[in-house]
Amino acid sequence: MSSSNPPFPDRIELTGEGLVLRDWTEADVAAMPDLFDHPDIAYWTPIVSPFDEAAARARLDRARRLRADGTAILLAITTDGRAPLGEAMLRRAPEGTELGYATELGYAVGPAHRGRGLAVRAVRVMAAYAFEQLGAEQVILELEAENAASVAVAARAGFSLLDVPLIEGEEKGRPYVLQTWGLRPAP
Repeated sequence: MSSSNPPFPDRIELTGEGLVLRDWTEADVAAMPDLFDHPDIAYWTPIVSPFDEAAARARLDRARRLRADGTAILLAITTDGRAPLGEAMLRRAPEGTELGYATELGYAVGPAHRGRGLAVRAVRVMAAYAFEQLGAEQVILELEAENAASVAVAARAGFSLLDVPLIEGEEKGRPYVLQTWGLRPAP
């Protein structure tokens, strides 16, 4: 953890846009496979596949480690603070990168809960948290241009495609090329 990054709070609950973004709990482990064990999530995200109960426990442990390290927060997307419908992620960008002052957001919505604007609303709530509580100068989304659903989320949430180099890599044996979309706080 960078000395300039204060630790995240032990507990986080963000509300707005008709959502409650809350910490994952042991009680969510049974619901997580229905959210994350899907071909779209396996293809477009680094989330492990197949996603079973063991993967859910590992993700819960990882979420707690990343929070403790001050690196990232992973929150369950809910409408009422109860049943998880997906996940919203906020990660501090490593210092020394071209966008070293930015905060990266990510999300995954369970297949049964898509088409309700959950991702757009969760991204806006997480962006507000990054600006208001973390002092972020910019929040970013890193997306594949071919992922039409995520590109639509970025545009609807007010993000613009940034003129920065593409990010190339490989995940799960599949090459990818990511565009960077950015959002700055309202003046």
